[in-house]
Amino acid sequence: MDFQLVNYLSEFITADRNELFDRILEQRTRYLTIVLENIFQPQNASAAMRSVDCFGLQDAHVIENSNTFEVDREVAMGSTKWLDVKRYNKSKDNSLEAIKKLRAQGYRIVATTPHEGDTNLADFDLRKGKAAFVFGTELTGISDVVKNEADEFLKIPMHGFTESFNISVSAAVILHHLTWKLRNDPTIDWRLTEVEKAEIKLSWLRRSIKSSDLIEEEYRQKFAHL
Repeated sequence: MDFQLVNYLSEFITADRNELFDRILEQRTRYLTIVLENIFQPQNASAAMRSVDCFGLQDAHVIENSNTFEVDREVAMGSTKWLDVKRYNKSKDNSLEAIKKLRAQGYRIVATTPHEGDTNLADFDLRKGKAAFVFGTELTGISDVVKNEADEFLKIPMHGFTESFNISVSAAVILHHLTWKLRNDPTIDWRLTEVEKAEIKLSWLRRSIKSSDLIEEEYRQKFAHL
């Protein structure tokens, strides 16, 4: 990671914006992430992305089996610009591919659906390690693949006639509760590493600075001899 490049590009944004980037990065986490499986309503998926950004998660995963994720810009409010959105759409079984990659990164797979033996949100154990929460399509919920592969099942207790929240509300409720617990538990190492923070800041700088590629080329020529 070229930390010097990050510092160099930081000179091309205002001091206030640079401070904002650093402050947000201090609260970013990859300890939790969400997975949207085959969501076909762009408003719901975009609202979930907005919650991911607001609650300080850096990554979101989108499984596109038969539905393609399209950002609703009015709903997302630019949130996807600051996130790492990872799409799974090239495999015969994109859901299984996503699960394998997440497990390889140390995540336990948590299906968000009422299920026998599921855990209430208030009782979810964050100390067991990183968690990826899978939300399914609005009509049929998560797929059988996710149900069969899930390590845990999570539900939000409800006390009305309606059996479920929509996807974006479920994501917001879960993330609000768990990120609050996360940040108030001194035993959990949830923050990004210095390398991760630098990598993310570099991507934000590139998106924020006009002609950043030309400035980077100028930087490389300037410091090539060092």
